Amino acid sequence: MISKEIATRVLEKCLITGGDFAEIFEEDTITNSIGLIDEKIENALGGRSYGVGIRIFKGFKSVYAYTNDNSLNSLLDTAHKAALALGSLKEDISITLHDTKIITDINPIQLYPNDIGYDKKIGVMKTAYKSAKSYSTDISQVSVTYIDKDQKVLIANTEGLYTEDRRVRTRLAISSVASKGNENQTGFEAPGGCKGFEIFEDIDPEYHAKEASRVATTMLNAKNCPAGKMMVAIDNGFGGVIFHEACGHSLEATAVAKGNSVFANKLGEQIASTKVTAIDDGTLQNHWGSSNIDDEGNKTQRNVLIEDGILKSYMIDKLNGRRMNMNPTGSSRRQNYKYAPTSRMTNTYIAAGDDRPEDIIKSIDNGLYAKKMGGGSVNPVTGEFNFAVSEGYLVKNGEIVEPVRGASLIGKGSEVLMNIDMVGNNLKQAQGMCGSSSGSIPTNVGQPMVRVKEITVGGRSEE
Repeated sequence: MISKEIATRVLEKCLITGGDFAEIFEEDTITNSIGLIDEKIENALGGRSYGVGIRIFKGFKSVYAYTNDNSLNSLLDTAHKAALALGSLKEDISITLHDTKIITDINPIQLYPNDIGYDKKIGVMKTAYKSAKSYSTDISQVSVTYIDKDQKVLIANTEGLYTEDRRVRTRLAISSVASKGNENQTGFEAPGGCKGFEIFEDIDPEYHAKEASRVATTMLNAKNCPAGKMMVAIDNGFGGVIFHEACGHSLEATAVAKGNSVFANKLGEQIASTKVTAIDDGTLQNHWGSSNIDDEGNKTQRNVLIEDGILKSYMIDKLNGRRMNMNPTGSSRRQNYKYAPTSRMTNTYIAAGDDRPEDIIKSIDNGLYAKKMGGGSVNPVTGEFNFAVSEGYLVKNGEIVEPVRGASLIGKGSEVLMNIDMVGNNLKQAQGMCGSSSGSIPTNVGQPMVRVKEITVGGRSEE
């Protein structure tokens, strides 16, 4: 990685036009991906990505440039061109980088993926495939994807920071398709973590494969969901995707600093039911969205966003922190060196409450139990959303009576937060990828089972 001496010269070059802050982000990443469809390996790809990003601030102005040539001349030239975008030449400035910042590793790795042979990785995939395919004769196709990533980063800036980090992540994704005539339904499971190959000591490929096939076959034999306003129980784990999309993004400084959030200027105000406490925590050991430091070199931290319904904090990066006159919260992230960082979520979840999941179901006279959530769309400015329910059930007189398909949840994030009136004690998190202005990054979503007293449910009429 770049030496302290070279980093110093490059950062000094960044400030030749009056910039007041500059930063270097160097990345060296090895990625492996294997795809299996119907017991055959379709692809096995390995790649290495290397590059250096240079960012300069001048007040609220920012410029970002990058190169994959780490020679001194190339780095100085990139810094010089970036600096010129912010003004005319001024006097030279001298900076001093501190000793390498020692960070505590919250994500210990036992088996680095690059030390594991493809035969073992494929063995895990085939185990998952057999489990998914044998679940039911209705399963017509199974695809399995294995991914691992080993990212090394170095971050240095004109405040004297010079630090390194290593992030290792491993994930297995299983997609099962159940078919009957012209009808197809899909189930999907994708467990992962900030771990090496030892993750499969905790993650059972057979269990997740059966889950994917169970959802597919259950929904294949389900009737269409009725539409209308109703009480809904949203289960734990990936149910947290609604909070992530419809509320979490609106609590990122990326939106708040520009006034593009319904929660801007509402610190200290009640924005949710008193039952709701929401947290973003990048320090959870070996979790999918965790890291030792963020992509600006700040330690990740536990940020209580909402406490008993009261808005307590936002997720803040350095540039937007300037605009808001607030300190960064260890929330700055980016996909890779080609992206300037900004405030993003890590592991974001609604905290566990005191209600028992069985009591939540019993409390519903006529409503929907959304056991698993799928994808959806959100307007980040208004918080209006539309999410598919990948596995749902009608609830009558406190009993789960039958599976239904084609359901969707339609609403507004701020309204849903106020309408949560029961929160379960069964907190669980699930893994996903989140796309925004700084690229696609790994994030956890999570919650216990919650009850929303009223929400619009979209459905499909029976043919």
